[in-house]
Amino acid sequence: MFQDDPYLIPRTSTEFHSFSLSKESGKNAAKFVVDKHPKYFEKDIAEPHIPGLMPEGFNVLQLEDMSERALKNQILLRKLKTSVDMYDQLLQAGTSISLETSNSLLDLLCFYGDREPGQGSNSGDNSELEEPEEAAKGRRHRSNFGNISDSLGIKWRKNNNAERIFNLMPEKNAHSYCTMIRGMVKHRAYTNAFDMYTELLNNRLNADVYTFNALVSAAVEVKERYTERWELVEDLLRQMAQQNIQPNLLTFNSVLKALRWCGPLGRIMALQTLSEMRALNIEPSLATFDHLLGIFHKSARGPVEMIYDVIDVIKGKSFYPQDPDDANFFSDAMRICLDLKDVELAYQLHSVVETAENRKMMGAMAQQTSYYGRFFKLLCTMEQLDVVLKWYKELVPSMFYPNSQGMLDLLQALDTANHLEIIPQIWKDIRQLGHSRRLPVVEEVLSLMARDTQSPEVQVAFADCAADILALYEIQERRQSVLEWTATSLGNVTVLFARAGRTAETWNMLELFKKHNRIPSNLVMNEVLNCIKQSNQPGQALDLVQMAADFSLPSTSKLARRALEELQLSEEQR
Repeated sequence: MFQDDPYLIPRTSTEFHSFSLSKESGKNAAKFVVDKHPKYFEKDIAEPHIPGLMPEGFNVLQLEDMSERALKNQILLRKLKTSVDMYDQLLQAGTSISLETSNSLLDLLCFYGDREPGQGSNSGDNSELEEPEEAAKGRRHRSNFGNISDSLGIKWRKNNNAERIFNLMPEKNAHSYCTMIRGMVKHRAYTNAFDMYTELLNNRLNADVYTFNALVSAAVEVKERYTERWELVEDLLRQMAQQNIQPNLLTFNSVLKALRWCGPLGRIMALQTLSEMRALNIEPSLATFDHLLGIFHKSARGPVEMIYDVIDVIKGKSFYPQDPDDANFFSDAMRICLDLKDVELAYQLHSVVETAENRKMMGAMAQQTSYYGRFFKLLCTMEQLDVVLKWYKELVPSMFYPNSQGMLDLLQALDTANHLEIIPQIWKDIRQLGHSRRLPVVEEVLSLMARDTQSPEVQVAFADCAADILALYEIQERRQSVLEWTATSLGNVTVLFARAGRTAETWNMLELFKKHNRIPSNLVMNEVLNCIKQSNQPGQALDLVQMAADFSLPSTSKLARRALEELQLSEEQR
């Protein structure tokens, strides 16, 4: 996705997102210019000539006639609107269009949901970067016909061009009906798909295996009760047998996918489905295992044996893409490892990822980030700090960019291991990874550094880190999230400066308390007095007691007593 250049490669999750969208935006801008001004791109000098990459207007200019051959060419180039218009013009001119060409146009319309490729409801976005909310809810709706509709949020429109052309066709065959059924399932018109299947049967035609796969996937959408859903799936499988349709891997995956929504019944029938797969010598794919995990690990209270059995089966094996849902397996399996708090199981799963080229089976960036984020969280929770840091250096940022929660997990691991002296180094990474303006992260860093008194060298490093954070509060940019001072964060920075003996900066922090109408705690005032005592500035001690009185602190009298006892004050100051 990026140029292999140290300056251009993104270094933070924010940059990764921005750079990816910028590249997609650049493509859209180039396409706009080419389509808007095709006359400047008429000279075809490309070697080899690839029609699909030529400007739209240029391809239109190459058509010397309005014929079925020209229509086939437009369908081949996936020019949806042009193909539909040409089809209508040929019919109006009385031209007879072959069944094969009509079916090809139906294929195009049903695959893209009667919308120009790239012109869905989410056009302009990089669908791999952010999954729309509707698509996230409907991940289980992906059919074997493809999953583009889910990423674009396209729904089947009533009386669309696909339905209109289907009704205009003088003759139809099984391909025509099957294409319509699969298109309807793909674009979530489930009831329409079953009505079309009934029409297919009434015309004494048989569906193909891919159409049955789509209908099985849609069964859970047209029935409410668990038993009714499974009865419909069983009925479809019986009809496959009657029509001598041999099931394939995607058939069994569709069945298991449907069983995820059949409650307790799903566990019983899932094992029977696996037995049937073995009987037919059909090897499961990663999607098969993902559906099994979904059936048996719906809640923490469910049986946990399945995940261990699955990992045992896939150890040392190499996988290749066979089902769109294959990409969900590793992320979902790591979620279960995290739920079980089983780090050894997570290591075994990760060894499968590292086997051969299985890393390519992890799916899009969001799924990879989810997998590594869960893996790292489990390590932070269960492993020793040296192991956590080893994995941290190996994974970040070469494999993934941790989010702010990931950095909080790392900070908690440092706290648990009592190695807070590493925090300044981790803070540099937090800045580089783009989380320096996340208030929970900033406050956690300050809180951990200010909690206990450390050695003088560590206190100096902590104070430098606090100064860096202070600069972020002072430099507020419009494009970035604004950090707002709380009494806690003000107090922690003040304490860190005071413990390092940085009197001037400590006093400036007290002024910030006044500016932001915040009240310092007793701990903060005592630490400031310690700093004043260390630098032997009795005049400032007097000012500190006066400031405590101005804040109406209950501890003012105790602070005054400490100043009297611990500092050498003049008679007037006493």
